[in-house]
Amino acid sequence: MESFVLVTLVIILITAGVSIAAFKNVHLLEKLILWPPPIQKKGEWWRLLSYGLVHADGQHLLFNMITLFFFGSAIAQIFTARLGLLGFPLFYASALLVSILPSYLNNRNNPRYRSLGASGAVSAVMFAYILLAPWSLILVFFIPVPAIIYAIVYTAYAVMAQRQGGSNINHNAHLTGGAYGVLVTMILLPRAFPLFIEQLAHPHFLGM
Repeated sequence: MESFVLVTLVIILITAGVSIAAFKNVHLLEKLILWPPPIQKKGEWWRLLSYGLVHADGQHLLFNMITLFFFGSAIAQIFTARLGLLGFPLFYASALLVSILPSYLNNRNNPRYRSLGASGAVSAVMFAYILLAPWSLILVFFIPVPAIIYAIVYTAYAVMAQRQGGSNINHNAHLTGGAYGVLVTMILLPRAFPLFIEQLAHPHFLGM
C-alpha cells in the first residue's frame, strides 16, 4: 500500500474510532469538543484540534469520512511528494485549526457555544482536489457528479445550514476550510489556479 494512501486511512480510522467511542462516552465527548470556557480558563488549547475527532452522530461521521476517503489519497499524494510523509497530516491538522479560528474568536466569551466535527479539514482537502481537477467525476449516492458541481451544492448547503443553526456542527468551518485548502494548494503549486481556469473553460465530461 502506498504511503499516502496509508496516511489517509490512518486519519480516517483514528477519527472514526474516537468518534464512535465518544458516542457512548459523554465524558470523552465533553473532553474533546470545542467549548470556549475550558480553553479560556484552563488553557485546554487541544480542543482547537480535538473537536475534529468527534461528531454529532453516525451520519455526520460517515459523510465526512467518505468524503475524506474520496479526495484524501489524491491530495495526500501531492503533499507527500512535496513535503514528505508528514506533509498531508500537517495540512489536515492545520486545516482543522484555521477553519475553526473565526468561529472560536467570535464565540470565545460565549459559554453556550460548542462545535465538533472534521468538516473544516475535510472541506480543505475536497476543495484542494477540486482546484486541481474540477471536472473529475465523483459518485454521490452512486450518481456521477462533476467535482465542481458538487462543490457548489456543498457550499450552498453549508451557507443555508449555518443560517438555520440548531446543532453543534459548525457549517461555517466548511467555507473557511475550503478557502484554506485552495490557498495552501496554490502556494504549494503556483500553476494550480491558471490550470483551474483553463480546465473550467474546457469541461471535458461533456465531450468538449
